[in-house]
Amino acid sequence: MVVQVQKSTYETKTQEIAKQLLAATRENRSFFAQMRDQMRWDDKLLAWAMGNPGLRVQLFRFIDSLPALRSKPEVARHLQEYLGDESVELPAALKGMLNFAQADSMPGQVAATTVSTAVETLAHKYIAGENIKQVLKTIERLRKDKMAFTLDLLGEAVITETEAQSYLQSYLDLMEQLTQEAKKWSPVQEIDFADGESLPQVQVSVKLTAFYSQFDPLDPQGSKERVCDRLRILLRRAKELGAAVHFDMEQYVYKNMTLDILKELLMEEEFRSRTDVGITLQAYLRDSEQDLRELIEWAKQRSYPFTVRLVKGAYWDQETIKSAQKDWPQPVYNDKAATDANFEKMTQLMLENHEYIYSAIGSHNVRSQALAIAIAETLNIPPRRFEMQVLYGMGDQLAKALVKRGHRVRVYAPYGELLPGMAYLIRRLLENTANSSFLRQSMEERPIEELLAPPVLANPESEHHPQNSYSFPNVADTDYAELEARQEAQQALATVRQQLGKTYLPLINGEYQNTEQTADSLNPSNPSEVVGKIGLLSVEQAEQALQVAKAAFPGWRKTPVRQRAGVLRKAAELMEQRRAELSAWVVLEVGKPLREADAEVSEAIDFCRYYADEMERLDQGHIYDVAGETNRYIYQPRGIAVVISPWNFPIAIATGMTVAALVAGNCTLLKPAEVSSVIAAKIAEILVEAGIPKGVFQYVPCKGSTVGAHMVNHPDVHLIAFTGSQEVGCRIYKEAAIVQPGQKHLKRVIAEMGGKNAVIVDESADLDQAVAGVVQSAFGYSGQKCSACSRVIVLEPVYEAFVSRLVEATRSLNIGVAEAPSTQIGPVIDANARDRIREYIAAGRQDAEVALEMSAPDTGYFIGPVIFKDVSPDAKIAQEEIFGPVVAVIRAKNFQEALDVANGTDYALTGGLYSRTPSHINQATTEFEVGNLYINRTTTGAIVSRQPFGGFKLSGVGSKAGGPDYLLQFLEPRTITENIQRQGFAPIEGAE
Repeated sequence: MVVQVQKSTYETKTQEIAKQLLAATRENRSFFAQMRDQMRWDDKLLAWAMGNPGLRVQLFRFIDSLPALRSKPEVARHLQEYLGDESVELPAALKGMLNFAQADSMPGQVAATTVSTAVETLAHKYIAGENIKQVLKTIERLRKDKMAFTLDLLGEAVITETEAQSYLQSYLDLMEQLTQEAKKWSPVQEIDFADGESLPQVQVSVKLTAFYSQFDPLDPQGSKERVCDRLRILLRRAKELGAAVHFDMEQYVYKNMTLDILKELLMEEEFRSRTDVGITLQAYLRDSEQDLRELIEWAKQRSYPFTVRLVKGAYWDQETIKSAQKDWPQPVYNDKAATDANFEKMTQLMLENHEYIYSAIGSHNVRSQALAIAIAETLNIPPRRFEMQVLYGMGDQLAKALVKRGHRVRVYAPYGELLPGMAYLIRRLLENTANSSFLRQSMEERPIEELLAPPVLANPESEHHPQNSYSFPNVADTDYAELEARQEAQQALATVRQQLGKTYLPLINGEYQNTEQTADSLNPSNPSEVVGKIGLLSVEQAEQALQVAKAAFPGWRKTPVRQRAGVLRKAAELMEQRRAELSAWVVLEVGKPLREADAEVSEAIDFCRYYADEMERLDQGHIYDVAGETNRYIYQPRGIAVVISPWNFPIAIATGMTVAALVAGNCTLLKPAEVSSVIAAKIAEILVEAGIPKGVFQYVPCKGSTVGAHMVNHPDVHLIAFTGSQEVGCRIYKEAAIVQPGQKHLKRVIAEMGGKNAVIVDESADLDQAVAGVVQSAFGYSGQKCSACSRVIVLEPVYEAFVSRLVEATRSLNIGVAEAPSTQIGPVIDANARDRIREYIAAGRQDAEVALEMSAPDTGYFIGPVIFKDVSPDAKIAQEEIFGPVVAVIRAKNFQEALDVANGTDYALTGGLYSRTPSHINQATTEFEVGNLYINRTTTGAIVSRQPFGGFKLSGVGSKAGGPDYLLQFLEPRTITENIQRQGFAPIEGAE
């Protein structure tokens, strides 16, 4: 189905102007003609990228790694590793250049020099200068061509408060220098004046996320306060200097927050009358038209115009990938024509409201600019109220043609060091070489009618949920960028608070049992607050629960798998309905910050649905028939399962182990960690409501050392599923191996027992990504995850730079009660954990240097993050699991040494690698001894089905949770063979 966009009333004039502009841009020789004549390497790289998709990917990945490479041999080696892959078809010239044996040979160094110079030349095409001197030359050239400018400061990602302060200061300095220089500039009538008023000669473009390192939609109020403090300083100084400030739009997750902050700030009395400010909108976003309409209404209330810069959008690939990974609706249009159509609609809306807003139309598409001109000329819009914008280095001929027609043109010019600006360069290269790019199509000299035709939609676009290549559909985490989600979370916390202090009793045979002993479950953020009173099972009651399970087993094992799976799917549905409430319980009972608590509820829901699917798959069995004989390979449940769940993932792991045992047909007793028993009681409530039969599932909170041990040793127990410490896990493993009197089976133990997880950072790593990833992996939930990073092994060339940024990024984290939206570091679980971690910190001081030790509130069980540097690989803090916010940073001379250090512990759970060196990545995949290896991402947050989780060595025994063979541990396989011959004949399949 093809949908023609409604023909605009401005179409005839648009076509006329577009043809004039296109003719003007083609007055000079075509791009390819220049390239053939000059044969410069930077041009060649672009041409090759356009013509070969496989080469394009590898080439851009190499360019991305280039900033980290410190020598010509390194550059030569990476060139060969990225482009020497046999699957990549290379042009003859490039193949010849890469034909060297040694990276440090003369041919290798020549290749490195040639390609590095070409990339640098490419970068200079899109980046206005590396320093103020170069930028001023660029500005002078632009002004000579009658073009205005806006400067954007390139740099590293802002992940520390030091960097946020530096970013502000850099802009203050930049405005100061530019306005001083501007005093020497000769006036340019076309860009410095309009409608009888003078316009600011200096304009800068800034990003809100760069003003606060912890900018987070979950904490809109805290983020707004910190950002606005710095924006006020910027805007005041800009006014004093006579400079204009434009606010860029970034990733979608920040969009609503950015608009809300700017609307509020620019309504303050001090800034309300400012007309030298602007806001950017991205036409590739599905909700951008609505945002524009709301901005126009806001502009009417404000009574003073401001600029709206309209662009197509620069993060399309990133937005589509992120939404697919998160199972969220895609925020961007998938069809380029839909974006173009929306851009045209928004252009018209902006220009038809020119009395309220100034329009800046940012595009390199001749048709898009022509439409804007057609509307402006038709409506006689005053010159002050609209301008055309292009990116530096893109659409140069178009910009000149627009100037020639008498329009004000502004060039968006990034400025800064080429190496930190490489991410910007990659985005520009992606745009330039995309098949749908107008620039590319124009370079290829497509027919004029085709280039200038109105956008045609292949299919009407509706809200799009991305389809991933794997089959299992994970539930989406809550998107806290949405106001409704934040409000629901706050309401759930308030509702749960009203229920604190209730008593939760064991559930045996469908009835809640009174107990002689109780224990208080406390809020670790505020230990004076009792979350719930837990009735603790006695040995006699445990015995009763086991006998009830034994009696229920024959009926449950015969229950059809479809029915058992139905209970799990109903439980998942109930969890999804109660997601906000369950997250609130996790926040309050175990001190886990909200976003992480929500992700845990997602995991619990996924476990229910995934294991339901898996059991139905396994129930089909396998058929291996031969003539005259049938062979069936089938599974049956084991019997009684005792699930011993941990407190650090109180809903996800407890649910996962429990429902796996249940759907496999085992009667199951859930014994949660004492400090997370309220959440386990909520799981019990959900399973009962989902229809689990009496006796099949029982909730048995108790003392692990006595009653728990009794159940582990009981002869009627067939299976123990445990997640927790190595000490307890090994004891269970040992005791379960003893065949008790009357026991007629060997017990199966599934044990996940933690890790001493390392992340390797090599010299080619993206340090922005590595620092942010290590901070999240090490300090998420205060380091209380079995997958948490507790060792960072950094190669010597980047060691000091990495440690310095890691310290500052960690120092920038907010420590506080788990329920506060701004909190990144909450409490540890209890006083025992706090005291044990302090002992490790004291031991660490004896062996290593403290790079950072943060203070923490004393109102709860808080421990501030601690970073040790120059740690010996054999030190206690580098070998023993600490289970707290403590990280040991270890120096390695080379990659092999880093791997040896990483493998030098008793554990093998998770590991991470930050690297852009293909050979290092390949080596790590085979030699890094971990169950889950994460490359260039965090080491925490495994997702059911995508990243089945579990380790080996002393990290555990058993198959991976959330994986295709996990349920096999809860089942006994059987083979049934039948001879179907009778007197020498056998039924023939398909015979009539």
